[in-house]
Amino acid sequence: MTGENLTVNGDAEQLAPHTRRVAVIGCGDISAIHLAAIAGLPGARLVGVSDPDAARLAAAVHAHRVPGFADHLELFAELAPDVVHICTPHNTHAQLAIDALERGINVIVEKPLADSREEGRRVAAAARNSTARIGVCFQNRYNAPVVAAQALLAGGTLGSIRGASATVSWHRTAEYYLDRPWRGTWSGGGGGLLMNQAIHTIDLLHWLVGPVSDVDGHASTRHLGDVIEVEDTAELMLSHENGARSVFYATLAHTMNSPVSIEIVTDGAVLLLKGDLTVTYSDGRTELIRETNAATGERAYWGISHELLIADFYRGLDSGEPFWIDPDEAQKSLDVVQDVYDLSYGTRTGALPHTIDSPSQKAVS
Repeated sequence: MTGENLTVNGDAEQLAPHTRRVAVIGCGDISAIHLAAIAGLPGARLVGVSDPDAARLAAAVHAHRVPGFADHLELFAELAPDVVHICTPHNTHAQLAIDALERGINVIVEKPLADSREEGRRVAAAARNSTARIGVCFQNRYNAPVVAAQALLAGGTLGSIRGASATVSWHRTAEYYLDRPWRGTWSGGGGGLLMNQAIHTIDLLHWLVGPVSDVDGHASTRHLGDVIEVEDTAELMLSHENGARSVFYATLAHTMNSPVSIEIVTDGAVLLLKGDLTVTYSDGRTELIRETNAATGERAYWGISHELLIADFYRGLDSGEPFWIDPDEAQKSLDVVQDVYDLSYGTRTGALPHTIDSPSQKAVS
């Protein structure tokens, strides 16, 4: 344990009667978003952090003045948190979540749910057998234009959904992967572009257009093959249960990060999500719904709505109902990604041309 001489902000006597004791596992890039959200919640108090990387852990302990642990199980035993936020590499998500759920600790886990279909199912089974709640961070569902699009589509006034198209044209450098080697490997990330970036858009297609019934597609490495063993480009065609069809292209070989685009065609209108929402009705009318809280700089990478999702999760802790983006829901986008990998690679790691050394478990998302 690090920081034994620090005052523990979450000591029971310091907490209001309904304050949740919160811990964060993984002190890398994305943890800053979670830590800021926790700090803004009146009913939450950070009591500890965990990371096997000594430098990251020391920095987090210093910044937040809470105890730190290299071993998350030691944190669980000593601090008894009510909620844990998992902000670690993909290959650790499942076991960390299961360890918490088995102890009755509520969980917020970064996407993806797990690094494989099978591991995702293990988390879902643990959730069904636990008294605790678990939510998965598909925070873009909380973006105001996305919420407005979903309400329009679900309301029925636009008629049937015919289909959709989506693009993710982003830029990643060799340095991005060399800085966090787990990102470029099957063993650390469970995949590349689809698992680490485009899964958010796949989730939105599932949520907005409808559940996916069939997947066709191909993943490949077009640009960064000398650095990574996973894909940097993919194209998909998704058949939805309602008869609609979505086409999707994603790449990390662009020279910049362009806004994600989702176009949904219905009987009565075309909806375009590209930051804002533009609705073009069949009679020629247009409606614009702006994203008023657009993120900039590094925050833009993750989207703007972590705080909304996290606050929603905490509000529901006493309801006894599962969080609406639970493992069963998150498994759906994971299954789409895995289907594309199966189509593209068969046995995924065995079909790849080279293998990068296994990533350190201390590298954090």
